[in-house]
Amino acid sequence: MQRENRFLFRECWELQTTVTSGGADALQPPLLPRGGAPAAKRPRQPGASESARNQKRRLPLRSARSPLKMSGFSLDLGPVKEPIGFIKFLQWIFSIFAFATCGGYSGQTSIFLTCRNAQNITWTRDFFYPFRLSKISFGPLDSTANCNNTWPSSVYLVGDFASSAEFFVTFAVLVFLYCTAALILYLGYMHLYRGAGKLPMIDFIITVIISFLWLVSTSAWAKALVDIKTSTGSNIVTGTDYCTTQPGFCHFNEIRRMGSLNVSVVVGFLNLILWAGNAWFVYKETNLHNPPSSTSPNDTSSPSPSGM
Repeated sequence: MQRENRFLFRECWELQTTVTSGGADALQPPLLPRGGAPAAKRPRQPGASESARNQKRRLPLRSARSPLKMSGFSLDLGPVKEPIGFIKFLQWIFSIFAFATCGGYSGQTSIFLTCRNAQNITWTRDFFYPFRLSKISFGPLDSTANCNNTWPSSVYLVGDFASSAEFFVTFAVLVFLYCTAALILYLGYMHLYRGAGKLPMIDFIITVIISFLWLVSTSAWAKALVDIKTSTGSNIVTGTDYCTTQPGFCHFNEIRRMGSLNVSVVVGFLNLILWAGNAWFVYKETNLHNPPSSTSPNDTSSPSPSGM
């Protein structure tokens, strides 16, 4: 009995020392199977640390979607109140006036002939865009006109101004399309326009090119318009042999007014002024005027504390 009491006292003493040294986990003895072999370790279940790792892995996917939201269309009428947007709107309107006033014109010119039997014959011819006047003819007189066969063959007007007119109108239409795309960019994607360094530079180069082409196309069309007025005016009488050899036979009647063609030339030069002036405001958006600020890592770091 004394030996058993000593043995129990010794086990109690060892158990007490393990509890005080190992904590509450030491009270749980390892489970042994009946055969005496140690039990196999169970696989660990994923805990809070693994779920946190999974959340960290998903974070890059969310950040990758954020540029898509920034690149979406967002309507903002603020750029129209600025010079770069307001002038672009004026350019869009004046480009419409340019190709509409020139491409939609249709005019008439006419002369009348005085025959010996005191009968007058009036000839009226239409001319229109693209002003291929060399295909418009006067005559010949019909044999039954009783005018003594004074105009036996056809006489054509002088000049083919299709190249200048078509270049002016086509260029104005292309400018209209470019202004439409630029207004969409300004009103819906201004955050991308000012955030990217290439778009303002491309816009500036195109603006300079269009300004130069407005000068070329309008000057060529203005010169062609002067020649059109000459060819369809009184020059029909003074430049025709049948009229110069028979005094009092040919008389210039009238010509339809060319007010819309004059407006097209004025609008062309106004477009030149608008695009040349807008080049400065587009230049201010480029990196040439406002270079990107490059900050070194030392500048962004916190200042070091002063020494003792």
